[in-house]
Amino acid sequence: MNDILHIKGIFEPRGNPSTPGAPKLSSTASLSVAHLEKLKADLESVSNSFLRQSKKIVDGAMVSIYYNKVVAKSNRTSALFKPQGGKSNDTIVGAKYSDDGKHIITHYVTHKLLNKAINLLDQAIDYTIKYFKDPITPNEFNNKEKFEDIKFNKTVFSKSTFQTIIVDCSYINSFGIEYPSFDVKKDSVVTFYKTESKIDEIFKKINLSIPVSKILDQTTVVLTKEEIEILLENIPYLISMAVEDLSTYSPSDFHESYKNETITIPKPKDEPTIGVIDTLFDDRVYFSEWVDYHQLVSNDIATEKDKTHGTRVSSIIVDGHRLNPQLDDGCGHFKVRHFGVATAGRYSSITIMREIKKIVINNPDIRVWNLSLGSNEEIHRNFVSIEAAALDELQYEQDIIFVIAGTNDNQHLQRKIGAPADSINAAVVNSVKKNREPALYARKGPVLDFFTKPDISYYGGTSDNPLRACDGNGEALVAGTSYASPWIARKLSYLIDVLGFNREIAKAMIIDSAVGWHHSTNVFTGHGIVPIKIDEIVKSKKDEIRFVLSGVSTAYETYNYRFPIPFYKNEYPFIARATLCYFPKCSRSQGVDYTNTELDLYFGRINDENKLKSINNNKQSSNEGPVDEETSRKEFGKWDNVKHIQDKSVSSPKPKKVYSSRLWGMKIVSKDRLGYNDGLDIRFGVVVTLKELNGINRIEDFIQLFSLNGWIVNRIDIKSRINIYEKAEETIEFE
Repeated sequence: MNDILHIKGIFEPRGNPSTPGAPKLSSTASLSVAHLEKLKADLESVSNSFLRQSKKIVDGAMVSIYYNKVVAKSNRTSALFKPQGGKSNDTIVGAKYSDDGKHIITHYVTHKLLNKAINLLDQAIDYTIKYFKDPITPNEFNNKEKFEDIKFNKTVFSKSTFQTIIVDCSYINSFGIEYPSFDVKKDSVVTFYKTESKIDEIFKKINLSIPVSKILDQTTVVLTKEEIEILLENIPYLISMAVEDLSTYSPSDFHESYKNETITIPKPKDEPTIGVIDTLFDDRVYFSEWVDYHQLVSNDIATEKDKTHGTRVSSIIVDGHRLNPQLDDGCGHFKVRHFGVATAGRYSSITIMREIKKIVINNPDIRVWNLSLGSNEEIHRNFVSIEAAALDELQYEQDIIFVIAGTNDNQHLQRKIGAPADSINAAVVNSVKKNREPALYARKGPVLDFFTKPDISYYGGTSDNPLRACDGNGEALVAGTSYASPWIARKLSYLIDVLGFNREIAKAMIIDSAVGWHHSTNVFTGHGIVPIKIDEIVKSKKDEIRFVLSGVSTAYETYNYRFPIPFYKNEYPFIARATLCYFPKCSRSQGVDYTNTELDLYFGRINDENKLKSINNNKQSSNEGPVDEETSRKEFGKWDNVKHIQDKSVSSPKPKKVYSSRLWGMKIVSKDRLGYNDGLDIRFGVVVTLKELNGINRIEDFIQLFSLNGWIVNRIDIKSRINIYEKAEETIEFE
């Protein structure tokens, strides 16, 4: 097998080279005066609703825009609700899907800004009636000559303002006030739209007294059923979302049949440590010396039953390869720092998330965390769970990665995954049977309709082919996603802690290994099934060249156009694939528009026009025509933080033409959804694989060409990397 190559070169930054032109109507759009008048009446109705309130709760008004499609960032309304000196995005406080899958985006605006929007629509109607046919069509509106004889007052109502309003309105069905729709049955975590008022001040105005301990932040509060009913009666328009606080633990699918065999294990040395956050730990097990245990649940409520799940999870991390020889990954033993935060029944999600934040911050030496706790309830279509959002924030701020079990469905109803398996930044793991089909207890994604979750799948055991784990009663036969995720945690820790890869490259390598050459995401298995042996991840076949690289997105484009891929007889005898991973900042308050940053991956040849021709024919950022938002999300994973691209000709591969430059290039395009530069300085990792069509090993040619062109090329020699790790971990005793 070939070693994987780690290449290092300089990526150049470049600002957005394109300049926006005049707003244009879509070729399929038209806009009638009647529709503009309806939209104006909608806004007047919203304004009157807030002005008629007997008690003033907030200073402004909530206005929801009901779009006629899933809108791109550039198609959000940008003129009507634009505050003085700011951007229209500044007033957005939430986003969700309608029942038919269209965007509903909610703005919080001042009454002055709302009246301004009504006046702007009024003027747009006047100009439309005076100068355009009804309805306005793209042929007429997009014709520059049409505007030459129209006199606009630049200070009051400019041509660009009129054009923007018309284009904005072509994507809008209506304006209104969005009210929450959920059954008030239990105590819940309620999230409010952000306003200028403090949450405790709002509660005082409706005579509601809430202890400070129940206020998580200025938009999130834990409330009883009775308190929520008061909110729904007084301020329903301020409620963004609500989820039950007490989660019912998602149990393992199957376990029974203990064996009382005597198992021994050597004493721990300098093995890497994986963090485990789970139920409690039973120190009677044979591997207890390998586990540094911290119990965060009071002994007054802890029982022996509460130790079972967490102990079994840790047993697979420490010694899974010996307990289950058929799954020996070649990674060896791992130490565990185990934090017991939950009992085996119901628990408060909020309490556990607070504990997890403290745990992670106080244990900065741990890079990989395993979390096999999950809710029995399904995730919501329109927002990410409180738990997942907290984990995503930690992973954005800290150099860590969570490996999360995809949760179980013991009733085998093919339900959606449960929190926190909707974490976007984490590696979420589902379970498959021995025959690589999804386990019957596996639950499904996606998250927010388009994020691929689970990320990957692995072998978690089944009733007829269980895994072996260990708890205080001895060896147990188990099955569940809880026992699939520790295997991925082992692999990620090996890649990060032993081989020295950063988490972005490590996650990309894991996902890329599951994808292979026939990429097809599945709601149950995600990007695919990760190979058992670590060698299949850190090495490639003789007819493949696999290289990894990382960089930092510092501008709209981050690029390098000097990849000297080997060619033969004026052709490139390769097909190619690439996987990109990054950890973006996320905003739960933005609902379905959850990730703040989009990094888009382009990799391919530099053609004779000196343009990068990406292997998957991605033209989202080119001038060759806009790509519909829904198509971009489905085909190119837009806004997803995992990108996988590959040749369109994988099924019928052919050599590629060599252009005059004889070079390939890679480009990372960064897009910031909210306009706050959240995409700057985000680190990314990429794995690229080239497969030689004639079975020839061209890795030496690759190394030579890249070295001659200024790249630093390092072979990932596993033995030498392990030696370096062991030397670095040695304890030196001074006399």
